[in-house]
Amino acid sequence: MKLSMFLALGLLLGEFVNAQSAVDFANLARYKDDNAAIVAAKKKVDVVFIGNSITEGWVKSHPEFFSENNYTGRGISGQTTSQMLLRFQQDVVALKPKLVVINGGTNDIAQNTGAYDPDFSFNNIKAMADIAQSNGIKVMIASVLPAASFPWRKEVTDVPQKVDALNNRLKQYAYINKITFIDYNTAMRDEKGGMRESLAKDGIHPTPAGYTIMEPIVKKAINKALGKK
Repeated sequence: MKLSMFLALGLLLGEFVNAQSAVDFANLARYKDDNAAIVAAKKKVDVVFIGNSITEGWVKSHPEFFSENNYTGRGISGQTTSQMLLRFQQDVVALKPKLVVINGGTNDIAQNTGAYDPDFSFNNIKAMADIAQSNGIKVMIASVLPAASFPWRKEVTDVPQKVDALNNRLKQYAYINKITFIDYNTAMRDEKGGMRESLAKDGIHPTPAGYTIMEPIVKKAINKALGKK
């Protein structure tokens, strides 16, 4: 009886492991081939931008900004900071960039992968910064962009307040640890703390006009950090 029970449990555990392994929670497959090509070619990468749909959309909207400056985009739509952290080794560290720009938190607040925990999100970003620095990679932490609400998650309340609270915490952490904080939020917000209407059709994802504001802010900081004119 006991042997049969153990065999049954073993089979159930095996099925569970197989089911779990079939789910690529962090979407490691998204940039797997691109990363392998960069490593194989021994291509030198100056900067990796890791983030969510805001970063992914940036590359699609203005690819020249990345190619002409030797920047590499590693954004994945819908991702939270926990997913970004899981793929940080593969999508950032393995490419051996001089610098990484970390931009996450929007989808955490939107509860894309569960209830929003400010401490959890903050610590995920902090962990990415720690990993980068331990591998000799300079770090920049970007602010969460302004948002009044989430079109796909209308039930989430007090969005501007949550965004501001996380940004203030990240800014303080960056200051204490001598990390550059990239403040997109101040330049893009309206009087209520949401995204200015002209910069995002859905209030979340920047239009080309929105990215036009972001680009000189981050490029100036990168050039300073890397000693470029």
